[in-house]
Amino acid sequence: MSEAFTGGCACGAIRYEISCEPMFSNDCQCRDCQHKSGTGHGSYLTFPSKKDVKLSGDATHWDIVGDSGHTKTRGFCPVCGSPVYLTFSAMPDLFTVHAASLDDPSRYKPQAVTYSMRGYAWDHLDPALPKFEKMPPM
Repeated sequence: MSEAFTGGCACGAIRYEISCEPMFSNDCQCRDCQHKSGTGHGSYLTFPSKKDVKLSGDATHWDIVGDSGHTKTRGFCPVCGSPVYLTFSAMPDLFTVHAASLDDPSRYKPQAVTYSMRGYAWDHLDPALPKFEKMPPM
């Protein structure tokens, strides 16, 4: 294990430290991620267990039904509005953070593009990444 993944919101009211390696890192082009990001995709690191996450601060939560038909919960800062993390009803042990919320965003290394069926030609992602029309099996 390398050093912990640390990050939080823009104003510092929410902070996290994650002591394990991500199991998946992706650029997601689903419509929800487009709305959330204000651009063509969102970038995420998904960790296998919430028990490896130290979270401080009080996030505001918003539930949405994703393209998969399952509920995902977005955690964002009620002070600055920064999106910080997501959890998923269908996979309750997972914890996902927004790549831009990392203290060192250069640690983000995307492995795939998900929901490419919703992508736009103007959203230029790494053409070498495997693309999945929806979410691949985890």
